[in-house]
Amino acid sequence: MFVMTLDQKGSRRQPDLVDQAAAELDARAAEHLVRPFQRTAGDEIQGVLDDAGAVLVVALWAARSEQWSIGIGVGTVRTPLPQETRAGSGQAFEAAREAVTRAKRASGGVALSAGESQGHAAEQAEALLQMLGELERRRTGSSQEAGELIEQGFSQAQAAEQLGTSQQAVSRRLRRGLWTETRRVMSVAAEIMEDMYQDMYQEEDQELHE
Repeated sequence: MFVMTLDQKGSRRQPDLVDQAAAELDARAAEHLVRPFQRTAGDEIQGVLDDAGAVLVVALWAARSEQWSIGIGVGTVRTPLPQETRAGSGQAFEAAREAVTRAKRASGGVALSAGESQGHAAEQAEALLQMLGELERRRTGSSQEAGELIEQGFSQAQAAEQLGTSQQAVSRRLRRGLWTETRRVMSVAAEIMEDMYQDMYQEEDQELHE
C-alpha cells in the first residue's frame, strides 16, 4: 500500500489550502484511492492509495504547485483500515511520516521511504521522483497545458485546435517540457514502487506463517 503525507509550506504566512488540495488530490487519485485525503493535524493531509502510478500523478501535481512537502510511504498497513485516514497505522504510515520530514529539504519537495529491506530500491525510486518533481516545477504553463491534453487522449492536431495554435507549436511545447521523457521515467518509478510493495507484502506474509 502507499500512504502519502503532504505538509503545506509556509502555512503561517498563507491561507489554509488543506481542504481545497484534499479535494483535488482525491479527484486525481480517482479509483485508486483506498482512503481519502484528509487533514491529519494543522496543515497536513494524508491519503492511502493502492497504485504507484496514481501516487505519481498526485505527487507531481503537488510538486508543480510548490505549496507542499510530499512524503510517500511504501509498505503494509494494519487491517482492517479505519474509515478515518488519520487513524491508520502500519509500515506505510510510519514511512510516510519519515518521508515528509525529509521532503522539506529535498529536491522537488518530495521524498520516499520504505522498510529497511527495500533501502536500495527506495533510493532508486526517490531519485527518480525528485528529478521528476524538479522537472515538473520548471515546465512552463503552455507546455503543461499541451501535455495534459495529450494525456487525456487528444492527438497533437486536436490539442492544437483546443489551444488555438498549430500542431508544430504543440510539438515544440511537448519537446521543451520533456513531456514524453518524463512519462517514461514515471513508468519506471512506478514499476520500482510496485515491486517494493509486493516484496514487503510477501515478507510480512512469510513472517506471519513462520
